[in-house]
Amino acid sequence: NFIESRNGRALIADSMGLGKTCQALTYLQHHPNVRPAIITVPASLKLNWAKEIKLWMTINCDFHIISGKHSQRERLPKASIYIINYDILAVSNPDAKKKADKYICRPDILGIEPKIVIADEAHIWKSPDAQRTKAMMDLAKKVPYFIALTGTPIVNRPIEIYNCIKAIEPKLFPSYYQYAMRYCNAKHNGYGWNFNGASHTQELHEKLSSIMIRRKKEEVLKDLPPKIRTVIPMELDNQREYNAAEADLIGWLRTNFGNGKAEKAQQAEALTRIGELKRLAVRGKLKGCIEWIEDFLESGEKLVIFAVHKFVIDALMEYFAGMAVKIDGSVSNRQASVDAFQEDDSIRLFVGNIQAAGVGITLTKASNTCFLELPWSGSALEQAEDRVHRIGQVADSVTAWYLLAAGTMEGEIAQLIDAKRKVVTKVLDGQDVDEESMLSELMKKYV
Repeated sequence: NFIESRNGRALIADSMGLGKTCQALTYLQHHPNVRPAIITVPASLKLNWAKEIKLWMTINCDFHIISGKHSQRERLPKASIYIINYDILAVSNPDAKKKADKYICRPDILGIEPKIVIADEAHIWKSPDAQRTKAMMDLAKKVPYFIALTGTPIVNRPIEIYNCIKAIEPKLFPSYYQYAMRYCNAKHNGYGWNFNGASHTQELHEKLSSIMIRRKKEEVLKDLPPKIRTVIPMELDNQREYNAAEADLIGWLRTNFGNGKAEKAQQAEALTRIGELKRLAVRGKLKGCIEWIEDFLESGEKLVIFAVHKFVIDALMEYFAGMAVKIDGSVSNRQASVDAFQEDDSIRLFVGNIQAAGVGITLTKASNTCFLELPWSGSALEQAEDRVHRIGQVADSVTAWYLLAAGTMEGEIAQLIDAKRKVVTKVLDGQDVDEESMLSELMKKYV
């Protein structure tokens, strides 16, 4: 209703996990004539938007994902919706006469004459000098409808939201300088103006309310279940290597398991081969997972991450050094890591091995947990989720994010875990399905 009241130009600033994607796609569903549509996103979210389009839309919802391999000289395939990541949106402007006009939006994007832009994680283009910002501002001027989505419209200071406001409603604050002088506690340092402060914040909030709707998680808790599970599909950067290994595995399984019951030794080798495929999948999506985690941390919230392999945990600890603690087999003082996460505001991430950190600790300083890998056991996942959720806890709702490699064995394992979990719940709560049973079910899908 708010987007409608704004005639399709609005900022949806709900907290993470409250349905911003669904709301934007609902507007597209109700306005099938507003096509073509461009959806601009971080690279790690392209597949997720494709998944959500399939889930929520039925009208003029054929889509095309634009990849970095697509030449800008090629004509885009005909589609109603195009999904493109910010990193490949900008091109150099051959007609630029000043530095501010150095980059523009890709001509092939403008050439389809889009009617609407949905800009996900809009805080990503807060820097006025970034290529993606210049491309977005160029694109925003040329479409009649523009919907920006971000749970963190201002990460640190009011100047960061100016570009988003300008893209949605250019007349609200016509001048960057006037906005900065009024709302950014402008100070001259002898060389130039510093706009990193904040001033007249209540007035700014009131003006923002004319284009922005924002609901925080604590405000809608009564409408949320105790747990929300969300799958985010991730692309692989080693897709060819994974495909070759999967084809080899399938051939081996059909040769060894096509004629009746398998021997124990063969099952052990099958588990080893499948384990290698799982390693390839997590290695191929790790870069995208780190990008997703970085974006999540912009929200200011803490995050609990679970993985299986040591190289995954080590990579995260190295990348997020100084803001992360871990519990795996190498950590002797588990409580020190827990206390740091619970009590130290500078510690934003908890990284745990599912087996070592999935039980016996309390991490309720976070209301979000993220799984980069899957164990064989549904109960292990339940236990890990419950590190941030306690029965009877009413102060928050927990979101469990599952970052799964698209089109890989991870999806098959997730489906099996979910099916087994439902059966266990129906038959005898607390009983788990053993690894051998899961392995047998998985192999049936390939043999």
